[in-house]
Amino acid sequence: METDFTFSAEQLARYDRHIKLREFGLEGQRRLCMARVLVIGAGGLGSPILMYLAAAGVGTLGIADGDEVDYSNLQRQIVHDSANVGMPKVDSAELRIKQINPDVTVEKHAIYLTPDNIGELIAKYDFVIEATDNFAVKYMVNDACVAAGKPFCLGGILRFEGQLMTYVPGSACYRCIFPIPPDASQVPSCKVVGVLGVIPGITGSLQAAEAIKWITGTGELLTNRLLTFDIASMQFHTVPFCRNEECAACSNHSS
Repeated sequence: METDFTFSAEQLARYDRHIKLREFGLEGQRRLCMARVLVIGAGGLGSPILMYLAAAGVGTLGIADGDEVDYSNLQRQIVHDSANVGMPKVDSAELRIKQINPDVTVEKHAIYLTPDNIGELIAKYDFVIEATDNFAVKYMVNDACVAAGKPFCLGGILRFEGQLMTYVPGSACYRCIFPIPPDASQVPSCKVVGVLGVIPGITGSLQAAEAIKWITGTGELLTNRLLTFDIASMQFHTVPFCRNEECAACSNHSS
């Protein structure tokens, strides 16, 4: 991450409430403005992530998503709007990001991730946020980031529930708690059973917070812990878990 950054008067005004945080200050904001974050998925989770990171002043936001905006997205994917139905999601998201903060550089990757392209993609960024509804992608992101020593935050949603965790080199990874991908035929999807529209907003906002905390060195990251919540009962739980010495992903990549 680069360290040379000079604030304009407008930027000092824009980020005033961040700069006034004693734990954050001008140096924390400088780190944000120099950071490069990749968001994989510009849907329900990616929407609040991208919008809050843009507002926070993250200097470069990479967006990886091969889909187009559909009417069924608009109940929860707030980075998009009705006028952009049919548009590639990376283009639609860029428009909204630039409205929020024109200083942010947007790097668009209108692709679907594969084992062949993920390594080159994540190498360009400081922090990765997994924001998809696809278990194959979640495990792909986990394995690639662990192998590359790249910190990331992973989230998931369904119905009234959400969950997330963060990985940094040396901590437990996603495979430590969920070693084997579930059988796709046995896992319900939001498309089939639905999801309350605010659930990805809550989960994605927490994922954005984890990225900001890592970049600025503020607070305690959600490492070696899985945060789960159920909005129907308004209960939040933090489930601690340990690194699995037999983990197929991280046992050979200790820091």
